[in-house]
Amino acid sequence: MRVALAEDGALFREGLQMLLEAAGHEIVGSVADGDAIVRLLATEPVDVAILDIRMPPEPDGGLTAAERLRALHPDMGLLFLSHYAESHYLMRILGIGTERVGYRLKEKVGSVDVLSDTLTRIDSGEIVIEPVLAKRLVEKPQGDRKGLIAALSEREVDVLRLMAEGRSNNGIAGQLFVTPKAVEKHIASIFDKLGLQADTAAHHRRVLAVLTYLRAQREDG
Repeated sequence: MRVALAEDGALFREGLQMLLEAAGHEIVGSVADGDAIVRLLATEPVDVAILDIRMPPEPDGGLTAAERLRALHPDMGLLFLSHYAESHYLMRILGIGTERVGYRLKEKVGSVDVLSDTLTRIDSGEIVIEPVLAKRLVEKPQGDRKGLIAALSEREVDVLRLMAEGRSNNGIAGQLFVTPKAVEKHIASIFDKLGLQADTAAHHRRVLAVLTYLRAQREDG
C-alpha cells in the first residue's frame, strides 16, 4: 500500500523505511515533523500515514498533525507510534477517530510481519491498539477494585482486552479458543453490564466499551 512517514528520529525513520520497503509498500514521503507531513499529503494521497506522537512542531506534534489530516482526508488510515503506552494518548487518538487508526509501541513494530499486519488492519477500517496498553486498560483495578469493570467476569475481561486491540469476533474466538457465537454472547453481556444499549452508537460500541472503563477508572482514582 501507499504510506507516508513522519518521524523526527533519523535512525528510527530510516529503519522503518527499510522495513516498509522490505514488506513491499510504496513510501510516498518521509519527513521529520507534523507540518511537513500535512504539506506532503495535501498533494500525495496515501492509504496510511505513520506518525510519531512526540515530534515537532510541539511536544505532541504527531497528534496535532493527525487531527488536521483526519479533517482533510477522512478515509486515510493513521498509525501512531510512540516509545510510551499512555492512556491519555489513547484518549486523544480515539477523539480523532475510531476507525482506520492504530497506536503501537515503536519497539513492537520492528518486524515486517507485525508492521504489515498492523497496516493491513488499519487500512481495512479497524482500530489497532498496542496489546500491552489494551491489557492495562481493561485489567481490574487493584485495591477495592471499584468501577464498572469489576462487574465483568474474567472471560469478559479477556474479551474486552481483545476488543480493545481491534480484534474481530472471529479473531477473538481464535485467541480464546472458543466459538464466534460464544464471543457474541460475551460481548452482549459486556455491553449490557457497561450500559451500552443497542441504540447507543451501535457501530462504535466496541470502542465505547473501552472508553466506559477508562472513565470509570478515572472516577475511582
